[in-house]
Amino acid sequence: MPETTVESVKLKIAFVGAGNVAWHLSQALATAGHQVMAVYSRSALSRTELASALPEAIAVSSSDFTGFAIDLVIISVPDAALAQVAKELKVTPGTVVAHTSGSQPLAILHQIPGARPAVFYPLQTFSKTKAVNLQEVPILLEAEQEDALQLVETLAKSISSKVYKVDSEHRRHLHLAAVFACNFTNHLLGISQKLLQEANLPGELLQPLIHETVAKAMQQHPFKIQTGPAIRHDENVIQAHLQMLQQHPRLQELYQKLTESIQTTKV
Repeated sequence: MPETTVESVKLKIAFVGAGNVAWHLSQALATAGHQVMAVYSRSALSRTELASALPEAIAVSSSDFTGFAIDLVIISVPDAALAQVAKELKVTPGTVVAHTSGSQPLAILHQIPGARPAVFYPLQTFSKTKAVNLQEVPILLEAEQEDALQLVETLAKSISSKVYKVDSEHRRHLHLAAVFACNFTNHLLGISQKLLQEANLPGELLQPLIHETVAKAMQQHPFKIQTGPAIRHDENVIQAHLQMLQQHPRLQELYQKLTESIQTTKV
């Protein structure tokens, strides 16, 4: 008999959730040859939209999947909703159920009768309107049962070249680091754009600086290449900036906190 390869294993999948992560994952899995059979979301519009973008999926109005012959249910919902969604989910005993959360433990799926819990966490920020090359996206896996782990590993390797096994505790730390690297960084970029707008300056002026900053941070430890008035202790510049932020007391406080953090961080 021919050896079974990742490419030859095609799984039958249902999605719970139709947001940004589900949008990208489901289409990537369908492109890889897996059969996404059903999409459930509390929003009829969202589930219909996602199902319409998939070649074989139907939009369903219930999270009871006991009538479907599927290998895997992927729950891709906001972290705050995960426990309730898991509580309502029904599957045929033996079905693997995986969530895509970075911050929530595997154990949150223990409440699903008959399910074999797993985690399938793509470490990336997603927007429906922005294409993502999932081959370059780390996918972090966890499962208690070896066969469940093998199933999600097969699935992950069919769409990504960067697949890792990471337990819930380590994934929590990774998610925390990701919030600083992605969410907080994005917020600071938004603040910089707001300040430029108030000064009637084009946001594109900062783009070369942003690109170079990220490029250098990818090549060396960011603390070692820190520049700016805080690391140089240019108090005259720092005070001038704080003066300019008088009309924005929250930004003024944030500037002070970040300056203090830079100055007290030991490389």
